[in-house]
Amino acid sequence: MNVQEFPGRSRAGHINTPGQNMHPVVLLVDDQIMVAEGIRRMLDAEKDIGFHYCSDPSRAVQMAAHLKPTVILQDLIMPGIDGYTLVKDYREDQVTSNIPIIVLSSKEDPHDKSIAFENGANDYLVKLPDRIELIARIRAHTKAYLTRLERDEAFRKLGELQKELQRSNAELQKLTCLDGLTCIANRRRFDDFIRKECLRSARDETTIALILIDIDYFKLYNDNYGHLKGDECLQKVAAALQKAVQRPADLVARYGGEEFAVVLPSTDAAGAMKIADSLRHAVEALELSHAYSPLTNIITISMGIACKVANEKTSPADLIEMADEALYEAKNAGRNQSRVYRSHVG
Repeated sequence: MNVQEFPGRSRAGHINTPGQNMHPVVLLVDDQIMVAEGIRRMLDAEKDIGFHYCSDPSRAVQMAAHLKPTVILQDLIMPGIDGYTLVKDYREDQVTSNIPIIVLSSKEDPHDKSIAFENGANDYLVKLPDRIELIARIRAHTKAYLTRLERDEAFRKLGELQKELQRSNAELQKLTCLDGLTCIANRRRFDDFIRKECLRSARDETTIALILIDIDYFKLYNDNYGHLKGDECLQKVAAALQKAVQRPADLVARYGGEEFAVVLPSTDAAGAMKIADSLRHAVEALELSHAYSPLTNIITISMGIACKVANEKTSPADLIEMADEALYEAKNAGRNQSRVYRSHVG
């Protein structure tokens, strides 16, 4: 077998690629053809070791990046560029940064060794090294390197699995918090949200507002138009309510049946009334026909508003009860309107 320049290969024919059952692949970078031939002969009997040779140091990093050897044998003294610089260049290249480097020197010099290791070399041998020692070190460094590659690949796949799991969990969490019909927040999400916002209101001494919403004469709509049309009506009303509430901090939820709820953190009665008017107009703008309504010929909504600075004695149930009482008043007053809980009317 003759010593071969890039892009030739040994009879082992190895250029490692990820996913293969990889074998030792050696890249020798040395300007002396006699050294290359000597090392080639040392490795000739090792059928599983691929051998490549580069005599031009300016092509060494490119060749290493292409071949992806498991060990680089790097001469220290070469024309135009020294081995220390090349060791640094390997370490700075993303593809070759972790490939083991055995520095070859013409002398056993502690100072040279120190500089070589400081620049990123893994090992140091005086050339020409003993055949048995050279092969042993090539195999040892190869084994450590391939083990590291397998570990890094395992961590990469684990990272991908963790990200996928996080995405799946986020999707699942989202689905468990959404109402299946209207695709807005469900009662579970509402209960959790209003509990947290009541605690925030108590801590920050800010006003929290709750709007309870009921579709006027929805039972008559359902009975006369059918449940499919009723579901379609709920979906359109929910979408209109969601669109009308602009702040990301607010929550629009399906409270149950034809009832909806809007939680407005840091909002006083005047602000809540303004939002309620926007909600009412948004639903009216849908112009959903309701020929069986005693009130008008389109779908409308009634709303009850409760506003309060929560304290340690305030529960979400208290706020809901206040809004429910105000909703009852809005219905008794003729519907298609909103009322604020009486204790908070200025």
